[in-house]
Amino acid sequence: MKIIKASQNELEKVACLFNDYRIFYDQETDIEGATSYIKERMENNESIIYLALDDDGNAMGFVQLYPSFTSIGMKRMWILNDLYVDIIHRKKNAAEMLINRCKELIHKTGAAGLVLETQNDNFPAQKLYFKTGFIKDELHCNFFWKAN
Repeated sequence: MKIIKASQNELEKVACLFNDYRIFYDQETDIEGATSYIKERMENNESIIYLALDDDGNAMGFVQLYPSFTSIGMKRMWILNDLYVDIIHRKKNAAEMLINRCKELIHKTGAAGLVLETQNDNFPAQKLYFKTGFIKDELHCNFFWKAN
């Protein structure tokens, strides 16, 4: 298995995984929309996407990070927005390897850290995050305002 930074060459692989990720979160399948969304992020350098590939070059999973900043820390930080491993490739260490690649980016960019959120009932993800050194934020509340 290897982890690569995805480029336009891997657009189709990432888009398929991204579509599956959205289905996991109860969204309708939309491969055209997924492809368009990922392509736009890549073309505009708005995110960094790492892709886990098996030894045959098949896509196993991906992680997508968005840049942000912490005013209090006066540094860049990264948002781990999307992490998904295809069901047939789970329990093969792909998610941990993807997270480790994210941590390398944090060090390389001198960022303050990496922030993420997951659903309260996504216990497998929470277990992974604890295992990989994340700390649950008990200090802050998250709020969301949805535009119509």
